[in-house]
Amino acid sequence: MSTISREEILRLVAKHNVRFIRLQFTDILGIPKNVSITVKQLKKALNNELMFDGSSIEGFVRIEESDMYLHPDPNTFIIYPWRTAEEGAEARLICDIYNTDGTPFLGDPRYVLRRALQTAQEMGYTFKVGPEAEFFLFHTAPDGSATTLTHDKAGYFDLSPVDLGENARREMILTLEKFGFEIEASHHEVAPGQHEIDFKYADALDIADKIITFKMVVRTVAQNHGLHATFMAKPIYGKAGNGMHMNQSLFQGEDNIFWDEEKPNQLSENALYYIGGLLKHAKAITAITNPTVNSYKRLVPGYEAPVYIAWSTQNRSPLVRIPAKRGTSTRIELRSPDPTCNPYLALAVVLMAGLDGIKNKIEPPEPCDCNIYTMTKAEREARDIKTLPSTLDEALQALVADEVVKKTLGPHVLSRYLDAKQQEWKEYMTKVHQWEIDKYLTVY
Repeated sequence: MSTISREEILRLVAKHNVRFIRLQFTDILGIPKNVSITVKQLKKALNNELMFDGSSIEGFVRIEESDMYLHPDPNTFIIYPWRTAEEGAEARLICDIYNTDGTPFLGDPRYVLRRALQTAQEMGYTFKVGPEAEFFLFHTAPDGSATTLTHDKAGYFDLSPVDLGENARREMILTLEKFGFEIEASHHEVAPGQHEIDFKYADALDIADKIITFKMVVRTVAQNHGLHATFMAKPIYGKAGNGMHMNQSLFQGEDNIFWDEEKPNQLSENALYYIGGLLKHAKAITAITNPTVNSYKRLVPGYEAPVYIAWSTQNRSPLVRIPAKRGTSTRIELRSPDPTCNPYLALAVVLMAGLDGIKNKIEPPEPCDCNIYTMTKAEREARDIKTLPSTLDEALQALVADEVVKKTLGPHVLSRYLDAKQQEWKEYMTKVHQWEIDKYLTVY
């Protein structure tokens, strides 16, 4: 991650006539929030002197303990590319949240990830991540509201989708580059209207910040093209859903510790232990990496999303895949997450699950190099291949039973997250849905 001084920020602000600065953070559910200040307040902000009311933010604090401080991270400073200096430019700083006594706020998702990264650092590791976030581009209704309609008839890797999506995706890439992203690839995905843009792996905190920025840029550009971008896990019945595969590696200095050319598949012992940790904690992790009721409409057999807790170096049906590239590019791909997750919490629990595997030398089962989707139930049981939770409620139960994942989140985040998600599940279970009306109203 590049470093930038406060003095350099002030110089850039003056040079580009920045008039407003957005101080950004996320709530426990990963929804971006911000406080906008004028340039006259910037020095005060950079001195960590700006307060806000935390009681209004999902999962933060009670109303009687609401005052909190925003500590901007200078490394996240960016000038938005969609306003010129003549208009009065706008910039952004991502913030950490602190208590009035100067201690980090335990409910800040960014702090949860920082704490996990500190654990990795104490073990001598740097955690690198490369996400693959998918999204749909849909038309908007005449009143501007979102629809699930698209004229796009293209499929996976098709060259020329007959839709507005191709031009929008091109502008998204150009805009992301202005935000400092290094775009590695982009393409049309499996479902009509579905796209993917991949950016280069980096340190996990930088990537979590980038995921939040990525979603904001995609939505903004789509809106400018008369489209609605959604990262919802499964917006259309019968079509592939949106995933966000996480490619992970641990480094010691310049060395990727997952690579050992002397070992089978050139995977080190630590790589295997890390896989073992991921598989052991997979069910509990799912409550964080797949956080909505809708997430579990994607995690079903038949649509490329992984549901089986297994790993492989050769096929894409298991939960964990090892891409073919080796050397410093050796990585472990977790295929279950979807882009509705809070990236700070998701990366934290995934990392700590893997580190638990390394600490306790958790051996993974033998790799499953055949297509699990075509196996019978008896064949899966013979290999002891279990499945991910099939509902949000089941995932939350697994979370409550997993001490490693609970400790990673900490008591504050855990209790607030469970409260929010259990309420979401209860609301879903008590609502009458259109499917029920269509199925039963005239039959009974």
